[in-house]
Amino acid sequence: MHGYGRNQPKTKIPIKHFKGMCFRDLCFDGSGSILAVILVLGSMHCVFSVPLGFEISGYDRARNWVSENGVFGFGFIDDYLGNDDGFVVGIWYNLGGKGANVPVWTVGGGARVSDNSTFMFSMDGKLVLIDNLNGVVHWSSNTSDLGVQNATLMNNGNLVLEGNNGEVVWESFNSPTNTLLPGQSLHFPQSLRAPSTHSVSSYYSFVIRRFGELALVWEDNVTYWSSHFTFPVDAKEVRLEADGVLRLVDTAGATVWSKSSEDFRESSEVLRHVRIDPDGNLRMYYWDADLHLWNVGWQAVENQCNVFASCGLYSICGYESTGAVCDCLSSDSSNKETGLPASRSHGCKKMVDLGNCKMGFSMTVLKKTVLYGLYPPHDFDIMLNQEACKDYCSNSTSCIASTSKNDGSGLCTIKRSSFISGYQGASVSAISFLKVCLAPQAVSTGKANPDVNVSLVSSSLGHPLSYVYSWKNFVVAVALIVLLTVFAFLILELSVFWFVHWRRKVKNQRRIPFAKDTQMNPHYSALIRLSFEEVNELMDNFRDQLGPTVFKGLRPNKTSVIAKALSTVVASEREFRMVVSTLGGTHHKNLVRLKGFCFEPKHKILLYDYISNGSLENWLFNPKQKENSVNWQQKLDIALGIARALAYLHSECQQCIAHGNLKLNNVLLDENFTVKVTDFGLQCLIEKETASSCSESSPERDIYMFGKMLLQILLGKRDIGDDPHRSVEAINQDQKLQISCMWDGIERASRIALWCVQDPPFLRPSFKEVVKVLEGTLSVDRPPPDTAFRKAVQSVEEDNTEIQVVS
Repeated sequence: MHGYGRNQPKTKIPIKHFKGMCFRDLCFDGSGSILAVILVLGSMHCVFSVPLGFEISGYDRARNWVSENGVFGFGFIDDYLGNDDGFVVGIWYNLGGKGANVPVWTVGGGARVSDNSTFMFSMDGKLVLIDNLNGVVHWSSNTSDLGVQNATLMNNGNLVLEGNNGEVVWESFNSPTNTLLPGQSLHFPQSLRAPSTHSVSSYYSFVIRRFGELALVWEDNVTYWSSHFTFPVDAKEVRLEADGVLRLVDTAGATVWSKSSEDFRESSEVLRHVRIDPDGNLRMYYWDADLHLWNVGWQAVENQCNVFASCGLYSICGYESTGAVCDCLSSDSSNKETGLPASRSHGCKKMVDLGNCKMGFSMTVLKKTVLYGLYPPHDFDIMLNQEACKDYCSNSTSCIASTSKNDGSGLCTIKRSSFISGYQGASVSAISFLKVCLAPQAVSTGKANPDVNVSLVSSSLGHPLSYVYSWKNFVVAVALIVLLTVFAFLILELSVFWFVHWRRKVKNQRRIPFAKDTQMNPHYSALIRLSFEEVNELMDNFRDQLGPTVFKGLRPNKTSVIAKALSTVVASEREFRMVVSTLGGTHHKNLVRLKGFCFEPKHKILLYDYISNGSLENWLFNPKQKENSVNWQQKLDIALGIARALAYLHSECQQCIAHGNLKLNNVLLDENFTVKVTDFGLQCLIEKETASSCSESSPERDIYMFGKMLLQILLGKRDIGDDPHRSVEAINQDQKLQISCMWDGIERASRIALWCVQDPPFLRPSFKEVVKVLEGTLSVDRPPPDTAFRKAVQSVEEDNTEIQVVS
């Protein structure tokens, strides 16, 4: 294990140079108190190494643990990121001022606790953060019974646990949160995640990818900055050097990429760190001891508006003299409830639904502005001039906004999702059109925003250009005519060649489905319709069969794709295309992406992304899996992923999409064990309807089937019986689980599972409530002891068409 043991030389940084603050008032339990007194009385420095039994309470936050050189402190941190909702525990720069004492590592990635909490170094050798009210363990180092004897806050900011011989058993440098310190490394698949704000997890991360590329990503699917390697790199780690260089090195130790701070090599004793901030930007900071503040020495994204979704939903990012500023897209999306302008912390309200516009709508012009679909992406490009781009969106019922690039390309980007954001600037040539409701009220007389030039479209935008040549340009005109004549003869001579070349190109394109998709970002590819001949070629004559009606093939870009043949489809072509368009428009990291379809009289086929790790049923009941110890955290993560996917389908799409066939075989796991739900929304296409009770709707049946599936996950059995309440109680009363940090999550999951299978259906929770319970942000009562668990309703016959994958 990499780290810094007790025998390793400490960083040579004088305490007086950085004016670090020392705190000797520490609390110990048992015999550890004697050793603490000896350490304090026998040294002129602060206590930096603590024995078993050491603890810090949230009630006395002035009591801190300080490194030997006084530069770093450890303890409870209040007002973290300007949020007074509880406290976090972690390591910070101990430089004396509130703005100077920057946190560099937080327990549990910034988990917030009340002041009635205690951080302790238990007698069995683990670090643990406990809520004293209910005994819940918020975080643990999981180092019990590993021979740990003491804990040391090193001079470089690394918190280490050491054994009898000084060997490092655990260290904070191996589990970074949002900051890298000098000497600290980041390895694949580690990442830095921006700190959460207002109890909402950040979407921004700094990652090192498998082939060495460094990237800033949003929601794991949008990359807005990277190190731009043209070839794979056998990278080993990225680390921050003491001289102010962020360096990526390969396995041979050679530097393959680096960035330097503006104070590069100014002094080896200058304090530095690299941090991904809440605004999604990666910055390198250095300490100015004279001015007593942190300065930015380098940042990855110079223009903050180039950070994806920098201002959030329904907002625009622009630049003023003070830097990047945010404003709302339109007046009906301004945050009137808070009285605040758009910002990264508050954002803008959702725009008025165009379907509720009683007075019709109008097209609003946003000059020098680019709009893009935020989540899910529904953008597609077509070749239209500026006026036609506006008219297309105005006449389309599915268009929300459009952007004419005005850069000579003739591209017009159509946005069909109401999840919209954008940016503007003086150098931007594009012009955007936003569809907004006409309200029966006078125009607001409030102060207009000078940065957004907004006006209603009332006249034609532009006039044809004419060129007038005077007699002074006669010679130039003659020369131009001669050149055009020569060019025309050349075209005539080469016409046959170009015609043959064009015919071959068209023929090749027809033979290669997804040809356009190989040139596009796969996260923004549009739904594609293919003929059966194209699907047959894509599937290599349906050679690789995974199931009765499921086949595997390869796209031209060598990525795998799945073809699922549908039988007994009774929907008309128009209805089929409407349903497929709705399903293809879904975009969630826990849903299998629909890539294309085929509709012919004898062939109805859907094309999906290939998921490599098989179904949840195969994983859950795998004999090898059963031989290993139960991984409760993995089970809870899988359940949360399924709930998030169904909450998205039920309440975050433009219309509710019921799954209709929820079971373990229709939940897949990718190579990172991320949940991928498939076969959703297909019940309206097949001939046989789902047999459900007349007293429950399809969404209510989804909740019931989720509860049944969650019980199967928790109990580890296919057959959960007619009354699973007794089995669930046996899990909750397991003594080993009750003393583990997973017990609270398991109890919440078992309770919400029993609520989901309640009869009548109105007692069941919504999927939004299920997600909050599984995340731990919403409490759940114990279900009635006489839970009426009805027998499973006959499910839809699917002819074994589930998308199966080979692990």
